[in-house]
Amino acid sequence: MHNYKSPTTLLSQGVPQGSVETREDEEQSVKLAEILELLLAAGYFRARIKGLSPFDKVVGGMTWCITTCNFDIDVDLLFQENSTIGQKIALTEKIVSVLPRMKCPHRLEPHQIQGLDFIHIFPVVQWLVKKAIETREEMGDYVRSYSISQFQKTHAFPEDEEFELRKERAISTVVNVCEVYAPQRRYKRQVDAGELLDEESRVHSTLLEFGRIKALMTGMAAMATEELSASTVGQIVGLQSEEIKQIATEYAEKAERSVEDRPERFGPAQQHRRQLTSLNKQITQKTKELEDVKHSHTHTTYCTQTEKLERELSSLEDMESQTDSGLLEKLRALVAMNENLKHQEQTFRSHCREEMTRLQQNIEELKLEYGEEGDEKKVDSLYSVLLCCPLQARRNREIAILQRKIDEVPSRAELTQYQKRFIELYSQVSATHKETKQFFTLYNTLDDKKVYLEKEVNLLNSIHDHFQQAMASSGSKEQFLRQMEQIVEGIKQSRMKMEKKRQENKMRRDQLNDEYLELLDKQRLYFKTVKDFKEECRKNEMLLSKLRAKGAS
Repeated sequence: MHNYKSPTTLLSQGVPQGSVETREDEEQSVKLAEILELLLAAGYFRARIKGLSPFDKVVGGMTWCITTCNFDIDVDLLFQENSTIGQKIALTEKIVSVLPRMKCPHRLEPHQIQGLDFIHIFPVVQWLVKKAIETREEMGDYVRSYSISQFQKTHAFPEDEEFELRKERAISTVVNVCEVYAPQRRYKRQVDAGELLDEESRVHSTLLEFGRIKALMTGMAAMATEELSASTVGQIVGLQSEEIKQIATEYAEKAERSVEDRPERFGPAQQHRRQLTSLNKQITQKTKELEDVKHSHTHTTYCTQTEKLERELSSLEDMESQTDSGLLEKLRALVAMNENLKHQEQTFRSHCREEMTRLQQNIEELKLEYGEEGDEKKVDSLYSVLLCCPLQARRNREIAILQRKIDEVPSRAELTQYQKRFIELYSQVSATHKETKQFFTLYNTLDDKKVYLEKEVNLLNSIHDHFQQAMASSGSKEQFLRQMEQIVEGIKQSRMKMEKKRQENKMRRDQLNDEYLELLDKQRLYFKTVKDFKEECRKNEMLLSKLRAKGAS
């Protein structure tokens, strides 16, 4: 007979169902440590928890990286540690299905994650961490600007509120200044000149305001020096005599007035204007020279800094070429995380300072509004309430601890439900075990039958092959008969052994049947005892309730 190990034998040897073999060699441990370091460097600090299993740490880190890269994954919102094998398989299949959509260059199978094959998991985790850091750098400015815009919709800084208050006054002031200093038209005609009565004089005065005065004055100057051209004479003759007289009179009066006012009005003023123009030109020239010097200095400084940076960059590139690429990537990730933490710290400090300033202003306003003497009782009561808060929190924690301890103790209904479930599972396992055992017994029986039939066929073939040769002579015939007797004797001995074994199995079956009947009697007695005990408990509860009712009355 062949030796086979049934599932019952495996269970009896202590091999749990659903267990998975894992390679716990040194290389796997090193890869697990590197994976946890990458997750911590990326910001997944849940990997530090010592109570979690390596599967929960690695799967949680991969899920966190995938969600950080803005990819959806169908997992439970409330993560559950120490999941069953079915839950682990479903979770790993969902993670593996998302990786092709992320264009991950590395292949990974669900059984590799479930079997904790960290050698194949490490490249995928390394790529996910790099992708998560790149996504966070790309979305950092957008998220920051979005948060600032959301903050500015509902909140404002004290400086902004003060600016809004000053803005209205500033606008009104600017409008008033613009109205006061608005451009006003100034006429060339003097204010103290006589009023023009006739319409023709007003028309000529208006024409002189719009540029005709220049041509007329040029003609008058030429006439005064007696250097008149033919066109000038024709133009002057073309004018009417009365108009010429009137214009000549006005020109003579203006010439006399300008001769009288010129030394007083245009002497020092003209000289001052020339000096001012010269100084302005010098200032413009010096400013231009200063800008040229600044530009050359800036260009020189820029060239020097550029050369220095190029030298430093070349030295860094040499160092980078000599350094391990994996270590360098890890250092870059750590430096990026350090800069991010510094920026967050600075932002938090500035926010704390602003919050402290705002709270101090609120305190000062409240002091001015209500006064300090009237709020002493309120402050004392608030202080007493604050003193009571830690006590209340401690009481709440104690109550929560006791509540959890109470919840940990199963009730009678839960115990009954657990018992029923265990009985159902035991019945199911027993039926499966019995069926499997029957299959193994049937297989072993059929295999034995096959072996014996093969032996019988071989024996008959041997007899058939040697029968004619044995019948050829009397000596060979007697030898053949002796061999046949030996074969028959061996068959009888085998039959006796099998019969003996059958009797032993029958006796063992009868013995086990007797033990089974005894156990059934004990089970019936146990059920009867439990039923009687429940009845007595019910009677006891009824008597106790009646006793309490009498005591209350």
